[in-house]
Amino acid sequence: MGTRHRGPADQVRALDLFIKLMRAAESVATRVHRAVAEADLTVSQFGVLEAVFHLGPMCQKELGTKLLKSGGNITMVVDNLERRGLVRRARNPENRKYVTVSLTDAGRTLIAQVFPRHVAEVVREVSVLSADEQTALAALLRTLGRGRPRP
Repeated sequence: MGTRHRGPADQVRALDLFIKLMRAAESVATRVHRAVAEADLTVSQFGVLEAVFHLGPMCQKELGTKLLKSGGNITMVVDNLERRGLVRRARNPENRKYVTVSLTDAGRTLIAQVFPRHVAEVVREVSVLSADEQTALAALLRTLGRGRPRP
């Protein structure tokens, strides 16, 4: 479903694109995140586990930046993961604001089980596009995500 806006062609085109982009993203995300939900994880919790699994222990603030989450939100996500025994936090004794998040054995086991299923779902979802189309779309989305250069 496109926009019902009746304005200049550039507005109608931009709104139609935006609607299609958001609907496609929501539709694909809903299907891809089934394995995450089955593991009783939120998308944000999965993001934290996946980031620490692949990048190693990292500062909680850096995790928030990588996952595009506010400081308060990432604190709540890590709190919940810590309560479940999936991550541990350690404060830097020299700078108590610096909190490093690392996986526990249980967290490492869980993400090692869930991540391959997640990858398989992503591959399945994007396979409706050819390899060249996937590469082209990735480049276009990177450009779109960076936004218009500021003067």
